[in-house]
Amino acid sequence: MPKNRQCEGSPCHSSGLEYNPAVMPKRKAKRAAVRRPRRRASHSVKPTKLPKGALTLIVVLRAKDGQQLLLEAELRALIGPTRKEEGCMQYDLHRGADHPGTFLFHEVWESREHHAAHTRTQHFLRWNARKDALLASKETAFWQQIA
Repeated sequence: MPKNRQCEGSPCHSSGLEYNPAVMPKRKAKRAAVRRPRRRASHSVKPTKLPKGALTLIVVLRAKDGQQLLLEAELRALIGPTRKEEGCMQYDLHRGADHPGTFLFHEVWESREHHAAHTRTQHFLRWNARKDALLASKETAFWQQIA
């Protein structure tokens, strides 16, 4: 290698390393980024087709005055064990956005028999024994999916 006079006496010269622009890799020129319009995330919900015979149960519960927190605690206690039950496809608890003392269960069961079995479980019977002290009203309705 030819000696580089600018490098003489410097640490690069003594280590045998020399600056040689002809040997250095060239930087690739950056290409102008082509801006592609971003696709907006689809906010549409894909419909779920339930199995034949499945039932949706909607339960609306209103707490007695001063019982809102206790009612919520009792309802939350039902969620874990119920979701593990055979035939339970969905078991969701909602609180009224405009009426915090109102709760809604959205339940989906494989069949009416599965729901009937749910009403005989230990956790449901415990709830059933306590509900009268907490509820001002309760509305229950079964639904079948048609589309």
